[in-house]
Amino acid sequence: MAMNIEQARLNMVENQVRPWEVLDGRVLDVISRVRREDFVDAAHRQLAFADLCLPLGHGEVMMKPVVEGRVLQALELQPTDRVLEIGTGSGFLTACLATLSAQVTSVDIHADFTTAAAQRLQAVGIANASLVTAEAVQAWQPDGLFDALVVTGAVFEIPPRWLTWLKPGARALVVRGLSPVQHATLLTHEGAGRYREETLFETDLPYLTHAEPPQRFVF
Repeated sequence: MAMNIEQARLNMVENQVRPWEVLDGRVLDVISRVRREDFVDAAHRQLAFADLCLPLGHGEVMMKPVVEGRVLQALELQPTDRVLEIGTGSGFLTACLATLSAQVTSVDIHADFTTAAAQRLQAVGIANASLVTAEAVQAWQPDGLFDALVVTGAVFEIPPRWLTWLKPGARALVVRGLSPVQHATLLTHEGAGRYREETLFETDLPYLTHAEPPQRFVF
């Protein structure tokens, strides 16, 4: 029996995302309007609206819809914001970010991810997202500062260099800690190198390359 796409989308928003304390109307609207199924591999299309992390390849995953909703809500994006996304993945969150803001730069270490995501974004008419293939933990350096930063994989510790990319007042959403209990942390740049931290929820995501916990030697 074929899946009723629109009913599945409505169920995702009303029975998953909204009950997870995502109440921002703009966020709920963008999750409803950006066609998640267009950013999922054909093999997983039937699971596009499930409360699951979906595999993308290279050991990476597409975040659960509830996590995407909480992330978008926490960033409080404005139509004039310049956003940096580290970890393009499927491009779905990129599309949501671009719909809520003025411009998105999205960086991923995997060229096949950025290539496929660029095609998906073009197909749905997203023109204000720039995709870059690069390693962002240690090497890549952006041109300019951002109003918001979101990281779609986990880090054991937040690289200090990332915080230097934020404007005063900017927000950064980073999942950090030791798997399987990692914490989604919101940092707000208060100026003069000061950052206010707030722990939002627990989750578990694959680590970004070069952001894994240090190896522990057992004798």
